[in-house]
Amino acid sequence: SEGAMMDNRFATALVIACVLSLISTIYMAASIGTDFWYEYHTLAPAENVSEAGRSIWEEFVSKDADEKTYTDALFRCNGTVGLWRRCITVPKNSHWYSPPETDMTTNCISFSLSDQFVEKYIEPGNHNSGTDLNRTYLWRLQFLLPFVSIGLMCFGALIGLCACACRSLYPAIATGVLHFLAGLCTLGLVGCYVAGIELLHRKLPLPEDVRGEFGWSFCLACVSAPLQFMAAALFIWAARTNRKEFTLLKAYRVA
Repeated sequence: SEGAMMDNRFATALVIACVLSLISTIYMAASIGTDFWYEYHTLAPAENVSEAGRSIWEEFVSKDADEKTYTDALFRCNGTVGLWRRCITVPKNSHWYSPPETDMTTNCISFSLSDQFVEKYIEPGNHNSGTDLNRTYLWRLQFLLPFVSIGLMCFGALIGLCACACRSLYPAIATGVLHFLAGLCTLGLVGCYVAGIELLHRKLPLPEDVRGEFGWSFCLACVSAPLQFMAAALFIWAARTNRKEFTLLKAYRVA
């Protein structure tokens, strides 16, 4: 009966670890796929845009839009930024003759793969000011780390499935270690994103009538990291304790 009780404890720990792992994977995938990592709230967006809405929009979506151009548009038009896309809110009809509209629409444009790896300049928008290595590498890391994190968790899940098929708890340690590494990657991602935003706002300070804040996509990534660490701890605890119990039981039987 003691053995059964111990088995129940391991089974419970593993089930909780799997649930935490699943939730953190869903959160991570949702945060990568959504555009609310950082949000700008403009106090008077409608009149701002009706003055020069069409030109702002055309500059925002153009292939040549540099960092300064699209950041200014984000400031002026209630912009939101994700890891993959940037969005601004503009009136549906930006014609000069139409009255200022309350009918607003959100338009987004994706960062291309080359945008993710492009150099950032010491003065945003000024190609002659030299490369800002800190911001360039922070941006590249914030693009790569979430995929490494999800990859590690999926690999951990595969090892876990093999462990179930083989009815062995030893691979649970490997799954735990992979989840721990995934948690470190997620923490790194959050750190890189915060540092990147801080450095950008030092170069391009927010206008007085604009407020910036981290959005819910960013919060999902923040929640995902502790869930990964908790899952890792449970996987490793279950495997290690079970190994100890098994060794003690064997010694007892031999005796």
